[in-house]
Amino acid sequence: MKQSTTIEISDFPLWATMKEHHRLLSFDLEITARCNNDCRHCYINLPAGDRLARSRELTPQEIGDIADQAVELGAVWVLISGGEPLLREDFSEIYLLLKRKGLLVSVFTNATLVREEHIALFRKYPPRDIEITVYGATEETYERVTGRPGSFAAFTAGLNRLLECGIRVRLKAMAIRSNFHELPTIADFSHARTKDFFRFDHQLHLRFDRDEERNLMIRAERLTPEEVVALEKADESRFASLQKNCAILIKEDFPHIVCDHLFHCGLGVGSFNVGYDGTFRLCSSLWAPGTVYDLRQGTLREAWEEFVPQVRDMRSRRPEYLENCRSCPIINLCLWCPAHADLETGEIDSPVEYFCQVARARAAAIQGKSQET
Repeated sequence: MKQSTTIEISDFPLWATMKEHHRLLSFDLEITARCNNDCRHCYINLPAGDRLARSRELTPQEIGDIADQAVELGAVWVLISGGEPLLREDFSEIYLLLKRKGLLVSVFTNATLVREEHIALFRKYPPRDIEITVYGATEETYERVTGRPGSFAAFTAGLNRLLECGIRVRLKAMAIRSNFHELPTIADFSHARTKDFFRFDHQLHLRFDRDEERNLMIRAERLTPEEVVALEKADESRFASLQKNCAILIKEDFPHIVCDHLFHCGLGVGSFNVGYDGTFRLCSSLWAPGTVYDLRQGTLREAWEEFVPQVRDMRSRRPEYLENCRSCPIINLCLWCPAHADLETGEIDSPVEYFCQVARARAAAIQGKSQET
């Protein structure tokens, strides 16, 4: 029988001695979960016309209140995301509201809804940057991913509008089954349009709403461990960086470290995430029970100063966690974290075999070894 999870909060919180360093710098603000696309791999999107989702969205007044509290705590930068943020009819109002708080503002968008009114707004009040995902470099591939006829033409038109007016644009790609064959072309497409930035990511999150039908689709879009390694090796600078940091990424003496804390990342250190309905999370992926806080029922200061340390101090005594993930010498090459474990298994401290396979394949490639079965 599988041993049940044991999660504890220490009587002497780890962060009690770190409070001076617990300074807020930035936050992510998801202003909607709705999207005009229906991407196969998306972990959050709801239909553009979803009335319930729309009714639960934070109002500009609520957003302004959260922003005021964040600035008071030290925040200087905010990322507006979704869903597709430009779906909000009051996007310009929200954008200006945040700018007037003195915040640097970045925007994540699919660019399909960019209109001249947005260009005028961004010209007059420039964002820190705008980041856009390139789902494909051809109409066929792009729309296979988005599930929306006409989305490729809308994307290229919106992207061109942004580039032509000199706004700082960063491009990125999700490496998935539906566009894997086209990734080199996507990279060329992106490098031809921006010299500033391009990156790709192969890690696909499962749905936050636990929709199993959509989760099956996401799993089907995941690359195999061998494909992940081949993709990274094809990017010379990326793979060279992995090899250069081999000693950091692969720590043979790590199993001798004894610690039952769950969180060893930068989660809740300098930043937080706010969902479209006012849900406070330490990072955008963390939805596990006991790790979210309702800002409509409490204050940001309470969440930041009292709730965050409690979550950061969560511990596990589960042997599967302590003897595997917590003591693994290649954990730094792994996709595993408590947030992803919860989305994959429903338990915050459970190993995930797919993540293990990817980590082993990456370690073998970095060390120049044939992967052992």
